[in-house]
Amino acid sequence: MHHIPDPGIWLRELLINSGFGPQLSSVLSTSGLVIVVLFLSWLSNQAAKTLILQVVTRIVKRTTVTWDDVFLEQKVFTRLSHLAPALVIWFMAGWALKAYPGWLIIVQKLTYIYMIVAGMVVINSFIEAWHVIYLSLPISQHRHIKGYVQVLKLVIVILAMLVIISLVFRKEVSAIVAGLGAMAAVLMLIFKDVILGLVASIQLSGNNMLKVGDWITIPSRGADGITEDITLTTIKVRNFDKTIITLPAYALVNESFQNWKGMEESGVRQIKKLIYIDMRSIRFADQVLIRKLRKFPSINEYFDKIEKGSKKSEKEDYDAGSIITEVASITNLGLFRIYGESFLKSLPMIDKNETLILRHREPDGNGLPLQVYAFSRNNSLIPFENLQSEIIEHFLAVLKEFELKIFQLPTGEDIKTISVTK
Repeated sequence: MHHIPDPGIWLRELLINSGFGPQLSSVLSTSGLVIVVLFLSWLSNQAAKTLILQVVTRIVKRTTVTWDDVFLEQKVFTRLSHLAPALVIWFMAGWALKAYPGWLIIVQKLTYIYMIVAGMVVINSFIEAWHVIYLSLPISQHRHIKGYVQVLKLVIVILAMLVIISLVFRKEVSAIVAGLGAMAAVLMLIFKDVILGLVASIQLSGNNMLKVGDWITIPSRGADGITEDITLTTIKVRNFDKTIITLPAYALVNESFQNWKGMEESGVRQIKKLIYIDMRSIRFADQVLIRKLRKFPSINEYFDKIEKGSKKSEKEDYDAGSIITEVASITNLGLFRIYGESFLKSLPMIDKNETLILRHREPDGNGLPLQVYAFSRNNSLIPFENLQSEIIEHFLAVLKEFELKIFQLPTGEDIKTISVTK
């Protein structure tokens, strides 16, 4: 059995026999072996990438499932190929740097750190790939897990850092963790936002309070728009004025916020507008006003029922929401409320199954607030705004028929008219 000579010794002796000095021969032989190792590591990297591109990619494209395509898109396999050159250097460094044990230790440590970092990147890519797969499932529309994914990635990074620190400083991982425990107060201060964001993310996700795509309003933070992203520490909202506002995640737990998702899912949207009536224009309706208002079908029907004296009709009126049962007690504002409710019921876009009423609110010195309270069948912004605008415009225009006036503060023209009159 023939003994296989050490390549380093063989090359060194070859250089010495060629006329080089012992020290220079040692340096040149080591340099040559290092170049060979670097070339083999580069070759292994190219081979691994070629294997992934030529073989793995073809296999993935031919399968009927989609999850393996996600792993390919997230570069899990490509990043895994970076481990190949590190393994070559790890196993061949002792062969190339046998004459320089000090450099051998440094190279092996650096290679070890590189493999840890590469492994961390591969694992995080793997986690992100599964997150993308989860987002394609129907359950992701109701359960947002991006915060949990970020926490898991953070744990992987911390573990990798602990292993690297233990290698560099030659300390046990348990000893490093114990040392970090003594610095808990400092760490809590440094990672305050992360800790608060983690707790807030768990609460928001666990209680199904918020998810991407929800319309939220937080007046104190200037947020009124669609939630675009939810991370471990921040929530990104695109306001309707096209600006983007970034909020801390814990702000949505510590403060109140309005989520309009329930309104969007219900299919209806509340109309809640005020018309301020000048209280000096409110009076009992006389026969002249009643005869004039009978041109409105709802008003004419109301007086026909009263004139017939039908108790059943009176009860029906009462059940329908009208508390006026005697002509003598009717006011022009009461007649307007009867007309207004009938007008709302006649509109196709008003939901008749929801609450529908014209009601008084507490006066605040600006006349008597009359609130229009109803629900639109269309909750999209433009149709909804157009509907409620048309309703208010109609009511403002028809008020004069009931001899009612709108309350508004005097303008310069009003003051000027008064002065001229005097």
